[in-house]
Amino acid sequence: MRKPRIRRPHSLAGRLFAMQTVLVAAVVAGCAAFAYVADRGQAEDSARRQVTAAAVAVAASPAVRDAVRSADPAAALQPYAERVRRDTDVDFVTIMDRDGTRWTHPDPDRIGERFLGHTGPALDGRIFSETYTGTLGPSVRAVVPVTDGHRVIALASAGITVDAISAEIRRQLIGLLGVAVGALALGGAGTYVLNARLRRHTHGMNATELSRMHDYHEAALHAVREGLLMLDGERRIALINDGGRELLGLDGEVIGRRVTALGLPPALTDALLSTEPRLDELHLTADRIVVVNTSPVSGGERSGTVVTLRDHTELQALSGELDSVRGFAEALRSQAHEAANRLHAVVSLIELGRADEAVDFVTAELELAQALTDQVVAAVAEPVLAALLLGKAAQANEHGVELLLAPDTHIDDGLLPPGLPARDLVTVLGNLIDNAVDAAAEEANRGSADARRAYVTVTVRADGDELLLRVADNGAGVAPDIMDDVFRRGWTTKAAGPQETAVHGRGLGLALVRQAAGRNGGTVTVADAPCGGAEFTVRLPLCVRAGAQP
Repeated sequence: MRKPRIRRPHSLAGRLFAMQTVLVAAVVAGCAAFAYVADRGQAEDSARRQVTAAAVAVAASPAVRDAVRSADPAAALQPYAERVRRDTDVDFVTIMDRDGTRWTHPDPDRIGERFLGHTGPALDGRIFSETYTGTLGPSVRAVVPVTDGHRVIALASAGITVDAISAEIRRQLIGLLGVAVGALALGGAGTYVLNARLRRHTHGMNATELSRMHDYHEAALHAVREGLLMLDGERRIALINDGGRELLGLDGEVIGRRVTALGLPPALTDALLSTEPRLDELHLTADRIVVVNTSPVSGGERSGTVVTLRDHTELQALSGELDSVRGFAEALRSQAHEAANRLHAVVSLIELGRADEAVDFVTAELELAQALTDQVVAAVAEPVLAALLLGKAAQANEHGVELLLAPDTHIDDGLLPPGLPARDLVTVLGNLIDNAVDAAAEEANRGSADARRAYVTVTVRADGDELLLRVADNGAGVAPDIMDDVFRRGWTTKAAGPQETAVHGRGLGLALVRQAAGRNGGTVTVADAPCGGAEFTVRLPLCVRAGAQP
């Protein structure tokens, strides 16, 4: 048994096509009816003017007045009336006596009979017209007085039958119907073409399906946490969801605004304006790191772009912490290796019977290892900063760089306010120390002849109501003409590998420093260090304002 076929509702395009077809047909029919009524009235008016002109011409003819005075008016007037009738294309021309006796008629047998119609106004000297049923049927006629001076001596009448008028209207109606059919066909064809295009754009869906799809679209748009933007061909925002507004820091009405008017960082603006696809590019906003993917879309007359945004801030912070932990692990492995070498040296001295020298060697190594630890613990009571400095000192030592604490470094435990995240401190100080170590090591290793002691000096102290973080190195320094560019995303002095792209975070360190400082209401500056390298200074307010912007 076959299942009953479920009838699918007509598509939106189909319904519009049917509605437009009916509307076009109604308009054409109405116009045709109006034109018919108007043509009929015009035909009657034209016939009335035509018969009036013919009757006036006959009444004004001197030959007619002369024939009226003759003994046999009919003999002279009948040929003349027929000739006028044929020349003026009317159905009858009748010349009669004052009492209505006909002297002329298209049917000669009717000559001598009484005229059927009104003659009173003409006897009074006036021209008038009427529709009256005479011997030829209903006709539009005009009656005109034939005067001799001021005296009416006869009457002249000309007329066109209603059948003749109707025949003319029918001819006009046929032409009108042809035009109406052509207009209907043309309108139907245009409607079909438009609706075929609408059907393609709506994919044959009906109004209910389109409404349901719109509801799903709105629900999905607001449910997705990732940012979504759609740009039109002129790079204006056509659509943006809640995640996109949050990631880009946009408030108010932005639909219809150009990307260049949103106040986004130049690199991010360039990525959104690009006509080429962008894949997993890292970009910084005022307080976030976002991963940008763009895909051009071609459709209709203009091409647009679909942009997706993912929040990479937490992931980048965790990645930085992971790099620090990995560095600590490498430092511990290296220290374990060095400790094993020193232990072998001590054992060898003891085996050689030089116990005193072994004790002196161990004591010197312990004092050297403990010196920096004691200095850090004494100067920095904040656990997070102390642990960071000790770990970075071990990493720097692996690169042949000595990490020094400035004499005025001092931070009491509990000085940092709860609103200042420890993660931001790690981001700021960790990235500055990493860059300084790299710069000092690179300058020291540039050539054996120029080899020199490489070191980095760190200052951490309270300066009034601000926390001062300063990192200086004795590397190559920063040229004055590029000091404004060092905090730009992607700026780096390191040579990128052939497989490295923006997504790997190359050139993000200083940009993250500025972002973290700005997020906490602070500032970051760069200058020449007294030791010849670069000196970065970060100032963070100890009374952090919630939601502070750079």
